[in-house]
Amino acid sequence: MGLRCGIVGLPNVGKSTLFNALTSAKALAANYPFATKDPNVGIITVPDQRLDRLAELVKPQKILPTTVEIVDIAGLIKGASKGEGLGNQFLANIREVDAIIHVVRCFEDENVVHVDGSVDPVRDKEIIDTELILKDIDTMEKRLDKLRKAAKSAKKEDKLALELAERVLTHLEEGLPARSLHLEKAFEQELAASWFLLTAKPILYVCNVDEDALDSGNDFTSAFQEAVKDEPAEIIFICAEIEAQIAELESKEERTEFLEAMGLEEPGVNKVIRASYDLLNLITYFTAGEKEVRAWTIEKGTKAPGAAGVIHTDFEKGFIRAEVIKYNDYVELKSEQAVKEAGKMAVEGKEYVVLDGDVMLFRFNV
Repeated sequence: MGLRCGIVGLPNVGKSTLFNALTSAKALAANYPFATKDPNVGIITVPDQRLDRLAELVKPQKILPTTVEIVDIAGLIKGASKGEGLGNQFLANIREVDAIIHVVRCFEDENVVHVDGSVDPVRDKEIIDTELILKDIDTMEKRLDKLRKAAKSAKKEDKLALELAERVLTHLEEGLPARSLHLEKAFEQELAASWFLLTAKPILYVCNVDEDALDSGNDFTSAFQEAVKDEPAEIIFICAEIEAQIAELESKEERTEFLEAMGLEEPGVNKVIRASYDLLNLITYFTAGEKEVRAWTIEKGTKAPGAAGVIHTDFEKGFIRAEVIKYNDYVELKSEQAVKEAGKMAVEGKEYVVLDGDVMLFRFNV
């Protein structure tokens, strides 16, 4: 679907180490600012035990998981909104992503320098927030100039747009990100989205901790959680160093042994990937046949013809109906034929909203 998450943070917080673990790529991870200049891009598979279970039952020739795109964006410093450091490049890169994974450092290590000389995740978050908010203020001030001229026409929609823009600007000037401004009306949400504000993007916070803080956190994470408690955002704890070690292991068996030794159920990056997927407002449906069992990505609320169009545009154009099996029914009865015989395959039309986990078969005619 072309949707992507961008990993952001100050220099030396563990962004590139996390990116490498997510993608098993080898982006430069170094102990100095601006080790990442050009954004690294990786396509990562979304771990989904449902896909594995369906494959066990169907025994297809191929198994194809769904994916999400992750971008490792250059580290930001104070003054980025005015072009300091790699500010202009950072802001351009972040504008191109659909959601943000914000990494903050929550561990002490004298061997890893901090760009501001000390570890303070709340301060680090505020630095990035401030730079993004300043850029959004600049964007809205320019937009307001145009809207004030348009509002002179006395058209109702122009006046409403001006009122909303003024509300957004006031909110930003209070030091608050656009995503925290509650907009109840659909037209306000659509209009605000059309302005492509940096701080309107959905966000996931990743606290990079040491091994001892993985379960219960530490003083740094407690302070950070308190600072973001009013934001509509999820927080995940990971140890990027451990994730890097897991990514270096060659086989599934080695990784399983390592996780067991560490007392972990799964790699922390799996949580980050799934949270990123949710952050983009995405869900998964499946197709299951002898040739392949496959996971498909759609946005929440997509109706059956739109879901069919993800496979091929002809499926959407010639859509007749969708045959739908609930994942739990498929697993319980163990085959498509058994589901049919039990009367648990639903036949749905164009208005059916596809749900996460649906196993679909589309009928179409072109």
